Parts: sequence; structure tokens; C-alpha cells
Amino acid sequence: MFGKRSSEREIRAGLPVLYPRLWRFALILSSSRDAADDLAQATCLRALDKAAGYTPGTRLDSWLFKMAQRIWLNELRSQAVRRGGGLQPVEDIALPDPGPGAETNILVGQVLSRISALPEAQRASVTLVYVEGFSYAEAAEILEVPIGTIMSRLSTARRKVSEAMEDAKTGTS
Repeated sequence: MFGKRSSEREIRAGLPVLYPRLWRFALILSSSRDAADDLAQATCLRALDKAAGYTPGTRLDSWLFKMAQRIWLNELRSQAVRRGGGLQPVEDIALPDPGPGAETNILVGQVLSRISALPEAQRASVTLVYVEGFSYAEAAEILEVPIGTIMSRLSTARRKVSEAMEDAKTGTS
């Protein structure tokens, strides 16, 4: 009983701090603000419900991201219709801007647009490693794939984004 209380206490303390990152990951998975809200909230509820399965002192962020990934995959499997309406162009999503200059915002918007065009598996891998700072091994564990798959996805994603950015620069398509 004490272990469950300790786990739940740590989860409750960590959720407000980790929620923005969890929501961002949910947005990358779903490409929809509404779906991201639902997924992040569902993950928080599941985390509190499954607190006994969390080991205090371990990486709560990794545990939550893995849980979000599983919930999202379950949603995709059970509601194929949801996937068809869930994609939105990055330009249509009003992300808060803390203040970088206009040129930086334009470049970031272009890169995010190219990343959002990647397949879901590559988007999730890019987000976990390059945005959230997880190691390849941690990302592989969260997404439940071999580390080589993460490396391959990242390599392919880097190449695709780079080629798309170069095509945009030279005006070819």
C-alpha cells in the first residue's frame, strides 16, 4: 500500500511539470490540437489509475510517453475513422511563440511543416530524440521498436527534411 501511495505522489507531483512535453508529444502523434488534448488527458488519467505500475525514482517522462504511445495506437486500432480527420497542417496549429525573430520563426515553420509531412513513426522518433532529448535506446523503449529502427527512422527523416528544404531553397519540387 505504501508503494502505491509513493508512486501516486510522485506522479501527481510530476504531471504538472511534464504536461507541456506530454502534450507536445501527443500533438506530434495526432497532428490535431483536440486529439492532443484528449490524448494527454487520457494519459494523465491512466497514469494515476496505473500508479502501482510506476517505480518511484525512475524516469516518469519515459513512462508517460510510452503510455501515451500505447493509448494512441489503441485509439488508431479501435477508431480508424478518427485517423482520417486527425491530420492538420502545422501552419494551422497556433503554437505559442515566446519571441524568436521573424526569420527564425519562418525557418522553424518550414522545418516543422516538413517534419509533419513525415510518416507517423518518423515524426514520433524525431520528436522523442531531437525535441525531447531521449537517447536512441530510450526512444526505442518508448516506441517498442529495436534501436536500429530508431536510427533508421531518424536517418531517413533527416534526409527527407534536408531534401525538402533544399528543394524549397532552389525552387524545385
